Amino acid sequence: MHQIKLFKGLETDLPGLEKEMNEWLAKSGARVINMFGNLAPQKDETQPDDTGVAHSLYLPSNIFIAVLYEKSEKPSK
Repeated sequence: MHQIKLFKGLETDLPGLEKEMNEWLAKSGARVINMFGNLAPQKDETQPDDTGVAHSLYLPSNIFIAVLYEKSEKPSK
């Protein structure tokens, strides 16, 4: 039976997201059917400084990854 696992993170912490996913994959023994994701930029909040010049604040994008998998078959004892 297919299962789904969802991961989310920020583009500024890609190594952390990769580590979380790799640890889950190793621990679960899941057989991955499909993996897909999305990178969603955040709102650009422009704020003027004391001189009236606007400065853009770039916020890190959200990352969403979905993993479609089957649970590993554990041998019966």
